[in-house]
This record gives sequence, C-alpha cells and structure tokens, in this order.
Amino acid sequence: MKSLLHFLRPAYLRRFREVARQEGLRVALRKVARHLMLARRGHSPSETARITGLQTGGRHALTGFWTEIARGEAFHVTAAPASLRRRRRIAVIGDLNLPQCRKYRVEQLQELWRVGGAELDYAHFQDIPRAISILQTATHLLLYRLRSSDLASMYLYEARRLRLPVVYDIDDPLFSVPAYETYGNMEVVDPGLKQHFVEEAPGYLEVMNGCDAVSLSTPGLLEHARLFTPRPLFLRRNYADRESLEAGAAARGRARAETKEGGARPFTVVFASGSQGHEVDFRLLRDHMIAFLRARSDRRLLILGHFPQDTLPEDLEGQIHYEPFTTYTRYLQHLAAADCAVMPLADDPFNRCKSAVRVIDAASVGLASVVSDVGDLAAVVRHGRTGLVAGQGNSWRDLLEELALDRSRTAEIGAEARRDLEKRWSARLEAPVMDTDFARWVLE
Repeated sequence: MKSLLHFLRPAYLRRFREVARQEGLRVALRKVARHLMLARRGHSPSETARITGLQTGGRHALTGFWTEIARGEAFHVTAAPASLRRRRRIAVIGDLNLPQCRKYRVEQLQELWRVGGAELDYAHFQDIPRAISILQTATHLLLYRLRSSDLASMYLYEARRLRLPVVYDIDDPLFSVPAYETYGNMEVVDPGLKQHFVEEAPGYLEVMNGCDAVSLSTPGLLEHARLFTPRPLFLRRNYADRESLEAGAAARGRARAETKEGGARPFTVVFASGSQGHEVDFRLLRDHMIAFLRARSDRRLLILGHFPQDTLPEDLEGQIHYEPFTTYTRYLQHLAAADCAVMPLADDPFNRCKSAVRVIDAASVGLASVVSDVGDLAAVVRHGRTGLVAGQGNSWRDLLEELALDRSRTAEIGAEARRDLEKRWSARLEAPVMDTDFARWVLE
C-alpha cells in the first residue's frame, strides 16, 4: 500500500499523463507495473539520494554534493577532461520517450561517433543516477530535446563545473512559436495540444541558448534556428545505421520469399503516418490517390499508423488496408511488402524543417519513394534514380501511374535507393550526414 501511495504523488501523476499522451495508455500502465514491482523489491526509483549516494539538500539531487565539495575548496576541476584525455567520451542526456527520435538522434550516435574513435553513453533525463554517472566520465555533453526544468539546469550546472563543452541537439522546431502557429497538422488535433506546444517553446530555446553549440537534423531546421540563437549551428542528419540496414535486408528477404509462394499480388502503395495530423499532408495527394485506385482493381493502398478512416471514400474500402502502430520490425515488413511509398508534406515552416527518416526506412527495404519537395525529402531522393519527387509538372497521379505500369523499373529504383543508402547515408563524419566542422569541434 505504501509503495502504491508513493506513485500517487503529483510528480508521478504528471509523468503518467505525459507517457500516456506520447506512447499510449498501455505503455504507461506497463511502466507503472514495472515501477511497482521494483518498489516491492526495495528499489524505489524515487529515492534518488539513496540510489546515488548523494544527499539532495535542495531541489537538485546534486545540491548536497556541490555544497560539500565547495566547503572543501574542491568545487572546480583543475582542467577540462577534453584537454586531458586523448579519447573523447560523449554523454547524451535527453528526452528518450519517442521511439523514432530515440533511435535516430540518440541510439545510433554510438555507431556514428565510433567512426572517429569516440565513445558515447546516454541516459533519459529523468534517470538521474545514470545521467549523473555518465557526466563524470565524459569529455562532452549533448543535451537532446530538453526544455527548461530543474533537471536541465542541474545537468548544465554540473557540466560547467566539470568544464565540459555542451551541444544541444534537436530535430523539430520545438523552440519556435511561429512554426507551431502556422503548422497545418495542428488544424486537426486538440487545440489544447497546440497551445501546449506554443507555451513550451521558450523553454526549449532557453536550454538551447544555455549550450555552447547546436546540432540540427536538416538544413531547413538549421536555417530556422538562426532566427532564434547566436550559437554556432552544425548539421547532423539522420542516417541508416548498421542495425537498420540489416533489419531492412531481412524484411526484404522475407517479403520476396512470401511473394514467390503467393504468386502475383496487387500493386501496393504504402503511406506511413507516424503521428496525429498527417491526414493534412495526405490531402495533397488524396484526389490523385482516389483516381489511381479507381483506375484498376488490382491496386492497393496500405496506411500505417494514425489516420482517420473516413478520409477516403467507402467505395474503395476493398482496396484500402489500415494497420495500427506496431514494432519497428513489423513496420519494415509492411514496407517491404509494398511496391512504393508516398510521403506528402504540406509546405509550411514546420514541415520545411522535417527530416527524411521515412525515406531512409523505405530505402532500407529497397522500396522506391514518391515525395514532396519539402523539408529534407528531396535531398535523399534522387529523382528518377532512387525515387520520384512530386512537383515541377509531375503530379502524384502521373508518378504513381509511371511506377505501376513498369513494376520492373520500380523495383530497380528501390534497389538503387538501398545502394545509395549504403553508400551515402550510412555512418560517416562527413557530408551529407554531418558537417565536418562538427566532427572537429568534438574530436580535436
């Protein structure tokens, strides 16, 4: 009973609501069950002082430690770790709640920086013991997607005590009120959600401007950030790590085996919607897609993730299939079973900052993509070679017809997309994945 009351404290209730909103009620309840199990075993996650061996003495877990070493005239380190160690070690502390963001902006950094001989550790910002621990052995700190909070202030303060260079990493214009205020996808979500994002924007900018430099996921986001911060800005695009390439190849192999067993199948177009509101983007091609499907009965549309099913007419019900959110492996299998993917993006300031992770996912399974010329999509897709770019006289309907009428060429475009991914968009500390200046900033 005592452990249950412990989790009814306001801080934990706020955290429960946040996880339920971002990851779903089932995930939130599963995390509560895990924490209750740990508490029953005597490992209560809230007892920060006991776990870390530190007495908080205030609102920051490190306050007691800071005051103790200050009284002993041992507060400041004599030299920055980066100047003493030949080998770099990066500590990443961030908001790791969104699986896609965690994968592309945090987890795969271990492989990327290892190319330059640097090691990397990461921690969720609310995992205080681990975050404090990895700071102590780091030469650099990277804060990912954090807004102003007592925890963010504590990590920055400790980084300054340790004389660590600090970079802020972000992959959406979360710091921008105008980007959210003109974001078309916000038209179809709860108005309160949009207001929440707008009110939180200054908090993200505050932490960003508390760092020494900023790394951003796309050229569009980098240019937008110039309007908000005087800090040095570096480009670090998302890329295909070894695990993604291997998972994509496995999914493609399985799809080919199933095709051989099942024989001929309909020409299938896939649209993946990673979050609510992407039906606004789909409007760009809605009429084209309807005409494309009605032209032949052996054509299918597969929609993955969030999507209101009343968006498309009932007479096409037999040609449209919906799949909810699932595991990354199952997501790749759905992509691999299709013939092409469509990725429309409405042209607004928020979308101009978007990365090409959907193109990377599709290319990993050898799938051709048809994309809008918005954000970073067209930077990854080479028109006519690794995919097709809508616009400049090419309608969505015309491009889909082109792919459907020559399935052999469509398959070759997908295969070339995979080869291009391996050659240009795998782990490298150089363009197009990373500014070489960023690599030097960390490694030299």
